[in-house]
Amino acid sequence: MRLVHVLALTNASLINDPFVSNFTNIAFEAKDVKRGDLFIAFDETAIKDAIFNGAYGIIFDKPTQISDNEIAWIKVKDIKESLKKLLRFKLIENNIISYSCDEITLQLALQIVSESKFLVVDGDLKSIAQTLWNIEEETITLFSSTLSDKDIFTDIKTVEQSQRKYIQIREKTLFETSFIYDEKYYERECIPPLFIEKLNNLINLYKIYNVEFRLKRFSPLENFEAIFINKKFEIKDFGSTERVLIFEKNINFVESEINFLRNNSSWARTIYILPSSYNIENKEDSNVYRYNKSKDIIKILKKADFNFAFIAENDKSILEKPIITQTQLTLDF
Repeated sequence: MRLVHVLALTNASLINDPFVSNFTNIAFEAKDVKRGDLFIAFDETAIKDAIFNGAYGIIFDKPTQISDNEIAWIKVKDIKESLKKLLRFKLIENNIISYSCDEITLQLALQIVSESKFLVVDGDLKSIAQTLWNIEEETITLFSSTLSDKDIFTDIKTVEQSQRKYIQIREKTLFETSFIYDEKYYERECIPPLFIEKLNNLINLYKIYNVEFRLKRFSPLENFEAIFINKKFEIKDFGSTERVLIFEKNINFVESEINFLRNNSSWARTIYILPSSYNIENKEDSNVYRYNKSKDIIKILKKADFNFAFIAENDKSILEKPIITQTQLTLDF
């Protein structure tokens, strides 16, 4: 990449008169710098090592002492915003196809093995940049707009609803699904049936672009996370108790998950613990509890009688400290 292009794309200031005018590549870690690279100095203390390893240019946004006038010192207002602009240029140059999805679909995609022309993007800006900078032409990228900054990507499309049913559900519980795909039986996968449609839509995307892929054993998702507990609120093995805490951090999924529980757990005592600010139908429902702080959730759980407790906009970290103080050993589960 030419120096003049870097300056134009990032609206940067060149604060010296260097001998170099081109860069071989971009590096984000000093240890990865090779001779001729442009170093993105997220950590200004790494600049010395980057120069030692052969950097021809430094992009920085904090006060920095120039130590080598032969290389380019490029001052930007905000290193993250400048990097986004460079990435957008790279994606346009390589005709990259970008798809946005929700975080559940992204978690499913991260667990599917696919060929290199389909790239699932996740992480902070620095890790995303490391993934995208050497991307092959016409690669399909999938990202979640709730987890990654969409300003990185160009020509963004949305994962569409599939009209074809690739997955045939055979058995299901609230938290697991057994299904058939492509004549293969997948038994008790850790995907709530509520989310199977998202997997079906993802498979449809692979089919549209003729991407070869393979399903493997799924790990539990972070959304609609089921934690089995005993009467002392100690975490137990999956499926081993009759009391379950269900956590959903993302408020956008709460309504559909509440409806799912209401339609599929009528046999159980289910309570819903929601932030005070969250609006829901049937506000007078005796099974709906409100909280302002995490400690309010603990008080509700201590008093309520339940099989399932759905807890919105929180996670299992509330169980890090025992809710009930142990005074003696017990076999009561």
